[in-house]
Amino acid sequence: MITKLASNAVGEAPEVDPNKFTASDVAMLADRLERDDYPNAFEGLSDWHILRTLAFMGSELAEPYRYLLDLEAFDEC
Repeated sequence: MITKLASNAVGEAPEVDPNKFTASDVAMLADRLERDDYPNAFEGLSDWHILRTLAFMGSELAEPYRYLLDLEAFDEC
């Protein structure tokens, strides 16, 4: 399921429905990101965007893997 969703991800904020992901799906995605197990950079970037979108949408599934996103707080004021 993740491979299909990842291949359909377009742009920086892919259409991601957190209800379509299970904890197992997100764990597999995070494992691939940690191992950098991709045939090309675009597939890795797609998974990263999915995880990032889940985190920004407040999905609890992304919480254990936030460290993979390298999110930094910026003061842009």
